Amino acid sequence: MSISSKKAPMFRFSVVVFVLCLCPSGLPAAIAPDNLDCVIISVRDQKLMLLQNGAKVATYPVSTSMFGLGDFLGRMTTPLGYFAIAQKIGDHAPIGAVFHNRRFTGEILAPNAPGRDPVITRIIWLRGLEVQNAHAFTRCIYIHGTPQEKTIGRPASYGCIRMKSSDVAAVYDQLPLGSIVQIIQGRLPKVPKARPMPPSDTLVAELEKTKGQDQLGSKSAPPSLTVEQMRVAGALAAERQKQTSTRGSSARPKDKATPVLNNGETIAQSKNPRA
Repeated sequence: MSISSKKAPMFRFSVVVFVLCLCPSGLPAAIAPDNLDCVIISVRDQKLMLLQNGAKVATYPVSTSMFGLGDFLGRMTTPLGYFAIAQKIGDHAPIGAVFHNRRFTGEILAPNAPGRDPVITRIIWLRGLEVQNAHAFTRCIYIHGTPQEKTIGRPASYGCIRMKSSDVAAVYDQLPLGSIVQIIQGRLPKVPKARPMPPSDTLVAELEKTKGQDQLGSKSAPPSLTVEQMRVAGALAAERQKQTSTRGSSARPKDKATPVLNNGETIAQSKNPRA
């Protein structure tokens, strides 16, 4: 069964909610790290760990609330537990872009701009998946950038998870809607590092090599033949194919191929910034 890209985030969120209904105590640790791209945030370490396919991709310093932990309405505390990424705001916005009510104001701030502490660069809006964080979305708990980068690494926010602009932009690009975010009070778990991806030119070379081997394997004789025997067999096969093509073309007129125009379609990515 195929799922359209527009319905994928909602489907993913529904799966998480269904699992939570089956497991009232919370999302099992085996499900979040192993089967989903996710994030774990440690209040004690003041760090965020990005995982993909159960392996650690990167770790970034963060800043949680200076007022402690909790999910009480009217309090500026950081909630704990499992969350899902409900909305992402700031696609293609410049680094340091200032947001007010989740709208880009047009202003851009440099790191550690004096006297300023707005939400900048990217907004990752979290929705709580448990009773202990049920108010997170209403309270506007985000993972977002801050110009006060000198405070990163210690509790200094008003409830949200603050990050350096370059870091939050990197995390934003790697997490789709519906991804799981876990905020824990203790230390980050020990997770094996992800294997580094080879450079793009290496991937292309490997792909061409594999393609060539596949083509050779489909046309050549069994592996017991020598290289010279395979060359002779290939030459004979090519000659027979050429003779067959010549007889076929003389027996019947060759149809003229009708040109086909491939009209490209441009799909614009819809943006739905919250007011």
